[in-house]
Order: sequence, then structure tokens, then C-alpha cells
Amino acid sequence: MVGKLLVRGMLAGIAAGLLSFGFAKIVGEPQVDQAISFEAKANAVKGEAPKPELVSRHTQAGLGLLTGVMAYSAAIGGLFALTFAATVGRVGKVSANVLSVWLAIAGFVALVIVPNLKYPANPPSVGDPETIGYRTGLFFLMIVISLVATVFSLKVRRAAVARVGSWNASIIGGAVFVAIIAAVQIGMPAINEVPAAFPAVLLWKFRIAAIGMQAIMWTTLGLLFGNLAERSLRAGSRMANVSSFHKAV
Repeated sequence: MVGKLLVRGMLAGIAAGLLSFGFAKIVGEPQVDQAISFEAKANAVKGEAPKPELVSRHTQAGLGLLTGVMAYSAAIGGLFALTFAATVGRVGKVSANVLSVWLAIAGFVALVIVPNLKYPANPPSVGDPETIGYRTGLFFLMIVISLVATVFSLKVRRAAVARVGSWNASIIGGAVFVAIIAAVQIGMPAINEVPAAFPAVLLWKFRIAAIGMQAIMWTTLGLLFGNLAERSLRAGSRMANVSSFHKAV
């Protein structure tokens, strides 16, 4: 069953990737082109020669973007399916569709919203190339902390259900998560390498496009995988019932 769910998760991830690619191509790439143009003009003012392209811009915005988005979405879809398989049956009597949607919401918040609140995506020409490793490390550290905080908050909620009920326990768990994330984000170092002359509107549009891609991917993944998983679980249940009947006979 886990293998079937994994395949369905990756298929849902591929479908989500195609939609995300379309959004990125239409909405995101124009912002990247403007950012590259800004960088080229800034370098020309400084008297710096244009940097040679290792990969053409056409390839980056086409095949390169498609390959990256599809590989990422398929991988996330597979991990999503494994998480679903480990969770189903342990969170009460909820349908596969509902569970899938809730997992997608949790994944979007923990893996996208939380790290981007502290370290939002930046277009080309923003940031010091020498600090890429440092900034990337902080971003992934924020993701790990967010995941740990999510798991811990869910355990707090589970422990509180018997005492205060499901609704109040959910509020307590959510408050614990917000408190942990707020404390961590205040304590972690801030990074602001946006040039003073960089257009604020362009930066805003780029970051909205980056979040939009993720929103489309997680929404599609949650809805489509839930439907596929529901059918798979029903088929597995019918097969189990038939097998039990034959053994009884």
C-alpha cells in the first residue's frame, strides 16, 4: 500500500509541478528578466564587464526551469505521500481527502511561509555572492526548526485533548507553535542585502510570484493526492474484504 501511495504522490507532484511551472513562466520570469536588466545596468555604471553566461537565459527560463520545478515537485510529492502513509489511521476518523488537505496546509506553513517570513526569496542582483552559503544555511536551518516546532506542537495538542477538548487543544498547540517560531525568528540573524536603488515594486512582485508557485504546488498536491489516495484506500479495503470472505468460506 505504501508503494502505491508513493507512486500516486509523485504523480500528484508532477501535476502540481506542471501548474507551478506555468505560473512561474507567466508571472515569475518577467520579474527575473527585469532584475537581470537592473543588475546589468548597475554593472555598466560601475564599469564592470558583463559576466559570461554558463547557461543561456533562454535555457534557464525554459528547459532549466521546467526540469528544476518538476524534480522538486515530484520529490515533494513522494515525501508527502510517505508522510500521509505514516499519518493515516492515527489522527482519528478523517477521510483521505481531508487528511491530505490538512497535511498540505501544514507543509505549506512549515516549509514555505515560516522560512520565507525570515528569509524571503530574492531575485538576481540582490545579495552578496560571497554570502550565498551562509544565507542558504540559515534558510534550511529555519525549515528544520519549523518542522521540529510543528511536530512538538502537535504532541502538545494531543496531550491536551483529554483535558480541554479538541478545539481548545488545537488553540494551545497553535499558540505553542507561534511562540516558538516568533522566538526563533527574533533570535536568528537578520539579512538585508537588497540594494537601496533596487525597485521595491519589482522585489515585491518577485516574492509574491515565489510564494504563488509554492501555493499552487501545495494546493494541487493536497487536493489531487487526497483524491488518488481515497480511491487507493477504498480499493485496498475492498480487496481485504474479498480476501477475508474467501478465507471464511
